[in-house]
Amino acid sequence: MAFLFAQFLTGLANAAALFLVASGLSLIFGVTRIVNFAHGSFYMLGAFIGVTLMEVLPGHLGFWGAIVLTGLAVGLIGALVEVVVLRRIYRAPELFQLVATFGVILVIQDLALMIWGAEDRLGPRAPGLRGVWRIFGEPVPKYDIVLIAITPFILLALWYLITRTRLGILVRAATQDREMVGALGVNQAWLFTGVFALGSALAGWGGALQLPTGGADLLMDFNIIGAVFVVVVIGGMGSLPGAFVASVLISVLNVFGVTYLPQSTLVLMFVVMALVLIVRPYGLLGREEVAGEHGQVGAPETPIRPYGPLGVALTAALLALLAALPAFADTFLMVLVIDIVVFALFAASLHFILGTGGLVSFGHAAFFGGGAYAAALLVFHTQTPMELAFLFAPLAAGLLALGIGWFCIRLSGVYFAMLTLAFSQLVWSLAFQWRSVTRGDDGLINIWPADWLNATVPYYYFTLALGVGGILTLRHVIHSPFGYALRAGRDSPRQAEAMGIDVKRVQLVAFALAGAMAGLAGGLFVFSKGSVFPTELEIAKSFDALIVVFLGGVKTLAGGVVGASFMTSVEHWLTRLEYWRLLLGLVIIAVVILMPEGIVGTLHRLWQRWRPASEDTAR
Repeated sequence: MAFLFAQFLTGLANAAALFLVASGLSLIFGVTRIVNFAHGSFYMLGAFIGVTLMEVLPGHLGFWGAIVLTGLAVGLIGALVEVVVLRRIYRAPELFQLVATFGVILVIQDLALMIWGAEDRLGPRAPGLRGVWRIFGEPVPKYDIVLIAITPFILLALWYLITRTRLGILVRAATQDREMVGALGVNQAWLFTGVFALGSALAGWGGALQLPTGGADLLMDFNIIGAVFVVVVIGGMGSLPGAFVASVLISVLNVFGVTYLPQSTLVLMFVVMALVLIVRPYGLLGREEVAGEHGQVGAPETPIRPYGPLGVALTAALLALLAALPAFADTFLMVLVIDIVVFALFAASLHFILGTGGLVSFGHAAFFGGGAYAAALLVFHTQTPMELAFLFAPLAAGLLALGIGWFCIRLSGVYFAMLTLAFSQLVWSLAFQWRSVTRGDDGLINIWPADWLNATVPYYYFTLALGVGGILTLRHVIHSPFGYALRAGRDSPRQAEAMGIDVKRVQLVAFALAGAMAGLAGGLFVFSKGSVFPTELEIAKSFDALIVVFLGGVKTLAGGVVGASFMTSVEHWLTRLEYWRLLLGLVIIAVVILMPEGIVGTLHRLWQRWRPASEDTAR
């Protein structure tokens, strides 16, 4: 019992920093509705700035003063990011802003690399709190006890700020009805900036407080952001008490998981999140009205129509150019085009459910990687011919999507997205840890195509035919009655239900179809590379697809294809440079600010403006 109690105290201590970071994210989302994936970057900045100040400021006062100054510094950086980047895109679709925050992540990563270097930094011990105290005979670090004591005061201070001050009243009012707050004369811009700065400062304080038990490194942002989003979603988006309860729950479970079930530590928090969302769709203390949007805001766009003569001619010209490419291109360019086509099909499958169905998935890589693994496992273990294994890829991915969608479809907004992320992590964990079948992080290798395709030119045409065919199939479905029913469920689910459309069933079928097409892309991928690794199932793969869809344009049918082509080409050229993340982040931020409707949407709007002018000139 003494050992269990000591483990429980360790979990409570770990919850302190996690709660600070999660409470900041919860505040930011509650008021601004920004899905801020750069929040982990402020946590990382807090660690680096904190360790730098602690090396300069001596003694007790210096240590705690460094923590206070760190939070203030990170808060100012957060305010700068909000003013320069996010303030310009508040009118864009809410989840479109995650693209901008991803660009901020890349910029901060390389800036931190320039300033502090690539080596990890060890945090100093807290003065006067070195060593342990014995509780029931078990050693507990003194600093852990201090963290446990500090956390309730932090929660109390935040509760007082939100419930007993004018700023808190405005924050709660903005959480309920931002438009009404603006109508009452409150300057929403500076309110948003203040809340974003406070949330960023909380993340910075969390990064500084954990220094005596950890350190500072360049991977901290990605290592913490998953846990932070899990905590915020379990507690309920926008709920500070919910974030506190969830922080304690996740931290304590992780500590006991490491001790008694170490194999579960990779996905334990995602399993808990999935169970909570299945039982209580809006989190433990969340409310339905703050669940977020579907990525479709403002007036519905005009009805989608097939391309006119000009669009058909341009598409035919592009396909003819791609078909003739092997006649004048080298092997490198053909391999690059294969990668673009595969990624374009993957992005188009996500765009199908996101743009047409309004379903934002954070776990779409489960179907891409699932299709790749399904084909590779048959070839690796049973020597199945490539043709049969390839056909199994979209079938297995479609069935996987059908099973996952059955649980996820009843949710919406951010909660739907996070539940898809939880299931995706379960699939990734299975591929990573089931070494006897998947070979873990060693991956499955020597998965090559059949002899008649085992050359660059034949496989290029094979990928071009199936990749383009898959994209055109999705476009055909979008223009079919099923596609219009899917869009009706996105724009007005109640009216669609009143018309006799079973919205959830339509969405489930669309989710399964999108998964099958992602699996088709995964099948093309594994035979083009000859191998597959768990990295194809990671969160980063899903975010890559989301980013290219939003960059291309959510409300345009060609958005996923154009975004994938743009992103793959830019990454290919920029990765040759030393600080390529900084440049890529700046490119992404520039596209988001200058083209809030996406590349295709902006070009279409400019074309619509130019056409009347040209017609008037002709007259």
